Amino acid sequence: MRIAILGTRGIPAAYGGFETLAEELAAQLAGRGHEVTVYCRPRRTGNGAVPAGVHLVTLPCVHHKYLETVSHTALSALHATARRYDAVLICNAANAVFAWLPRLRGTRVALNVDGLEAKRAKWNRLGRAYYRFSERVALRTPNNVVTDARVIARYYRDRYGIESTYIPYGAHLPPLPPPPPSPDGPIARFALRPGGYVLYVSRLEPENHAHTVVAAFNECQDLPLELVMTGQAPYAAPYIRRVLAAADSRTVFTGGVYGSGYHELQAHARCYVHATVVGGVHPALVEAMAHGRAIVCADTPENRETLAGAGVYYRPDDHLACAAAIRRICLDDGLSTELGGRARERARTEYSWTSVCDAYERLLLDPHPDPDGADAMPVASSKGAPR
Repeated sequence: MRIAILGTRGIPAAYGGFETLAEELAAQLAGRGHEVTVYCRPRRTGNGAVPAGVHLVTLPCVHHKYLETVSHTALSALHATARRYDAVLICNAANAVFAWLPRLRGTRVALNVDGLEAKRAKWNRLGRAYYRFSERVALRTPNNVVTDARVIARYYRDRYGIESTYIPYGAHLPPLPPPPPSPDGPIARFALRPGGYVLYVSRLEPENHAHTVVAAFNECQDLPLELVMTGQAPYAAPYIRRVLAAADSRTVFTGGVYGSGYHELQAHARCYVHATVVGGVHPALVEAMAHGRAIVCADTPENRETLAGAGVYYRPDDHLACAAAIRRICLDDGLSTELGGRARERARTEYSWTSVCDAYERLLLDPHPDPDGADAMPVASSKGAPR
């Protein structure tokens, strides 16, 4: 089967969740004998190895906050239409307006709408209006709508009366105990101590609340730890300057770290803080769970769905509550070990990459998914969106 993945920055992954999904899905589908193509943007991918058997197509885009995604996906959709793939996965609700193009040639199209982008603070009024418009377009242009959280699936059901296909992100279970840090890895490069830092991983954008985590850690002067802030964002310079100015001397900003270095940071953190308040299932949260980290988490429906009872929650935007949660975990070794074990087991049972890729493969192969959910994730409700 010839499959294309559109709408991400491309692979090797060097940004966020969609790129991680594209890399993992492409690798597994290619390993199962499918011919997989991933569409990439120039200067937006990493330096890692391309998965065996995966083809890359790099097309230009307009490097602008509001135009980059749609300009690249427009070209990618036209290119994919000419190539006549058997199936196309398009990522990001903003790209719903292009999902009809490959269908003109009989290609099956699934659209992963991600979280509720219209709620993100980084968009102005026009950007939020466009995302609300895209949600409605998504009801008609693809063969199927994919949601990565049951909370998001309920939103589409309640607001628009459609059933989406629930397929979350996944994680691989790394070995425990973890291997020692690499001599040239990020722990050595930033002079960190294994077990001696609190880790935050996300794009440095307002809805991911890096400012809340920095303010919370400033309240934890009694902890003999550092705060490691890992992430970047191409169009958020004013916000990043604000976060940098608010951080104290114990805070280390690493920029984007990917691949083995990223997993090294996850594996050796004292605890992980997940502050994001918009979106579905967040890859970094699931990966922290797989590493068996004790997790401090912003209390949102999406985060509760992912982590369940395997973490300590705090009220979003309340840095004092976040600080109290960090101190609680870091000062109680028994609680930290217990929560880390629960989190790892939940990642194993609910967020396996193999199960995720199985679900995508079935969806892209089968033009009539099982309305009772057998062709999506085993715990999900799934039905094709109106055509």
